[in-house]
Amino acid sequence: MKPLTRIALLALGIIFNISAAFAQHHNFACADYTAGKVMIIEKDSVVWQHAAPNSNDLWVLPNGNLLFTTGNGVLEMNRKNDTLFHYESKNEIYACQRLKNGNTFIGECNSGRLLEVSPKGKIVKELRILPDSVKDGSHAYMRNARRLDNGNFLVAHYGLKVVREYDPTGKIVWEVKSPGGPHSVIRLANGNTLVSEADAIKDPHVYEFDKAGNIVWQISNADIPNQPFKFLGGIQRLPNGNTVICNWLGHNQLGKAPHIIEVTKDKKVVWTYSNFNDMITISTFMDMDQPAYKKGLEPLH
Repeated sequence: MKPLTRIALLALGIIFNISAAFAQHHNFACADYTAGKVMIIEKDSVVWQHAAPNSNDLWVLPNGNLLFTTGNGVLEMNRKNDTLFHYESKNEIYACQRLKNGNTFIGECNSGRLLEVSPKGKIVKELRILPDSVKDGSHAYMRNARRLDNGNFLVAHYGLKVVREYDPTGKIVWEVKSPGGPHSVIRLANGNTLVSEADAIKDPHVYEFDKAGNIVWQISNADIPNQPFKFLGGIQRLPNGNTVICNWLGHNQLGKAPHIIEVTKDKKVVWTYSNFNDMITISTFMDMDQPAYKKGLEPLH
């Protein structure tokens, strides 16, 4: 794929207001699903990268290492490219998370298995959420998933167009619909749930649901200029209340919008990031400048 020309990039910057008004920047890590790599961006430049086919989920751990999915596996690596953790599967994997006990949560898409894996790569807990009659949930069964502090699991069922919370026995204890196809899910500190949508109905949203399943905040192309949202992937709620949204530019959308967009609670765009020389489709993002990260605590992600 040829990089966009300087003139084309300049035009894109004008269209999407990437100007002095957005002079701030973030130091961040991200995963590029189509290019098959994870990257660290500092002062708007790529300072580290590593191969990661079809990567869809990524964390910067308190020790500075990166934990990320690799299509059919999960890796933890340091910036010296040493491998500290490795799990491999025959299933597609779109979700990973380092747990407080040092084990790693992994969501296997096709098998519908929610796993807890030891540092040595051994499965120590397993919950299968697919019906017994279904042997393969297929490519679209789940995307992002999280193990919650209460022991439950929050799962974005991409193909089913719902987000569900399961208890440790697999019982559904909470559910909301996401007609565009949910991609990423976050249980916020206030108990609400943040959900990003894909492009199933060509009207992607980010929704914030309360405990009763009511929408208490949302944003879509109807709320911001130039309709930049294409397929919304990874999301992060920052301590100041802003939301950072990964704008996955697959399905023939490359070059038509920024890769990453930050919006305020009142739906103002305050930062965008585009890098069409180094990136294709950014699936997830983690801000490395936030106080929680600097203090070695797990940030909201």
